[in-house]
Amino acid sequence: MTLVDQTEKLRHPEKAHKPDNPIQRKPAWIRVKAPMSQEYNETRQLMRGLKLNTVCEEAACPNIGECWKHKHATFMILGSICTRGCAFCNVETGRPDLLDPHEPDNVAEAVGRLKLSHVVITSVDRDDLADGGAEHFARTIRAVRAASPTTTIEILTPDFQKKKGAVEVVVEAKPDVFNHNLETVPRLYPNIRPGARYFASLQLLARVKELDPTIFTKSGLMVGLGETKEEIGQVMDDLRSADVDFLTIGQYLQPTPKHAAVDRFVTPEEFDGYSTVGRGKGFLLVASSPLTRSSYHAGADFEKLREARLRKLGAAAA
Repeated sequence: MTLVDQTEKLRHPEKAHKPDNPIQRKPAWIRVKAPMSQEYNETRQLMRGLKLNTVCEEAACPNIGECWKHKHATFMILGSICTRGCAFCNVETGRPDLLDPHEPDNVAEAVGRLKLSHVVITSVDRDDLADGGAEHFARTIRAVRAASPTTTIEILTPDFQKKKGAVEVVVEAKPDVFNHNLETVPRLYPNIRPGARYFASLQLLARVKELDPTIFTKSGLMVGLGETKEEIGQVMDDLRSADVDFLTIGQYLQPTPKHAAVDRFVTPEEFDGYSTVGRGKGFLLVASSPLTRSSYHAGADFEKLREARLRKLGAAAA
């Protein structure tokens, strides 16, 4: 057994028994340059100094070089170890960390030092906590608001499954965008997202709008896992029924041989088609491309969201 094999088994023990899925060579349209900029190194040093985790690193995001060059990091709170074992995700799984009581203030300090006009804050799943980490999310939102009042805040939360009152706690802290990713079509949930429930995730997004219609809601999908275009269309309809404003669609990339295999690489033209279909179904915004991820270009997209809402309200008033 190689050192790499041992490391991966420690990182994803629930996948150790699974057969290897060879990692396919990426097509030209999805290859990215290795991160090498001075800004990348400065951002990395800041995160280490404040003992903060980022989903950019933990999930092996292909856009890390581009985003960190502009010092746009996505913070991952509630520790670095997830209690779920999704087949697509590179975040470490196992016994979770103790909550760091200084993490909300450290995130707020990093936001200020990076001079972020828009910040994305996500987390691991914490099924072990009574509230799923909802109060920690709320504390982090409040800390960022206090330290950087003009920064808009986007959160990407777990599903808070069976955590009564959790979503209410987070909504009360008033993030500007509440994101929860469906990830894939319901048929693929048992294999790709086994710890989650499709309709529970939909209900969470609908509940956010019920509690505070002024908060933008957002969800994301991966494609290339074996879904059909008809299934993606149905998920779009389901999201619109939950009054979701913004949909992101990106190519699934296999992190290790133990993760789910890529069924196929979706072409840029197909992504353009999904964007057209989504806008036709009534989303305020659809970001659809091979390298699209939940937090990719999130600040610029937030401005587009606000403009789209204003246009919609203006048209309704006319």
